[in-house]
Amino acid sequence: MSRPLRILTIVGARPQFVKAGVVSQALAAAGVEECLVHTGQHYDADMSAIFFEELGIPAPAHHLGIGSGSHGAQTGRMLEAIEQVILDEKPDRVLVYGDTNSTLAGAVAASKLHVPIDHVEAGLRSFNRRMPEEINRVVTDHLSALLFAPTDTAVANLANEGIVGEQVVQCGDVMHDATLAAREVAAAQSDVLDRLSLESERFILATIHRAESTDDPVVLGRIVDGLARAAVAAGLEVVLPLHPRTRGALERAGLLESADAALRLVPPVGYLDMTRLESAAALVATDSGGVQKEAFFHQVPCVTLRSETEWVELVDLGWNTLADPDHADIAAVIAARLGVRGKESSPYGEGRAAEVVAEHILATT
Repeated sequence: MSRPLRILTIVGARPQFVKAGVVSQALAAAGVEECLVHTGQHYDADMSAIFFEELGIPAPAHHLGIGSGSHGAQTGRMLEAIEQVILDEKPDRVLVYGDTNSTLAGAVAASKLHVPIDHVEAGLRSFNRRMPEEINRVVTDHLSALLFAPTDTAVANLANEGIVGEQVVQCGDVMHDATLAAREVAAAQSDVLDRLSLESERFILATIHRAESTDDPVVLGRIVDGLARAAVAAGLEVVLPLHPRTRGALERAGLLESADAALRLVPPVGYLDMTRLESAAALVATDSGGVQKEAFFHQVPCVTLRSETEWVELVDLGWNTLADPDHADIAAVIAARLGVRGKESSPYGEGRAAEVVAEHILATT
């Protein structure tokens, strides 16, 4: 190839910014020319711009500004806009991350234009087709030319769907790379514990953002009630950085006032502050796939506020416990997990997944 390999990278949500931070560095070191597209799926500055600043990611070449909306409307607008960017930029490959609507739109747009797709974090399955993310994962994997699977389980999931061969690469988890890089920086630079007057291991960190947690007022009420009772039982504050979707859902359900009285609601935090909070928490309670892993990387016990998880290794190792809001007593599960450590293991690699991704993209082209 007479010119450098040109990659169009599509991101749109917090976990993707974190993954892109380390992979973009590896691509640049390998001499790959990257064009970054931000769909605007996370459009609030606290949820978006601060991550680019803290992770040292160059400003996106294209900011599509799509914003919120129903799954169909949001994905459709993204698909139309991404298609035009691909036509204008003429990349050799399109790189997508994870399982968001941005991921799906990027994969579908690229496949229609016959541009090879590389999917980082391929092969994850919750086996719950009611989750929008599950649909996004499955479709993206079946459209991709290179599938970067973080674990042996992810490789097995792909094989069960007939996706095998050299196109599947067990690379480890790029989130592990990012956490290793950020942990020492956060400890040195983040003052979030001082700002919030928190002591290490004297608070529970919670995050709530998924549609299945926030769209049903009954489910959301159970989660808030469970967290509130856990705070009283443990004698610990529950700190909840409030995602914009969750704040809106609490307001619509008439729960914001009671949640604010029982929990420590704080504005969304940047990546370094979140890293510091995760590493200092006594326990993490979350519905996020990424935060489950980050808790494990910090060796902090986790309770996942869902009926299933893509990261089954963490449950098997005893670092993560599921608490289905429809059936489980969330407060009791949290109480049982406080102070309990899991088995020592490294299911997500040794922290060089981003280098493996860059190496295979170059070798395949």
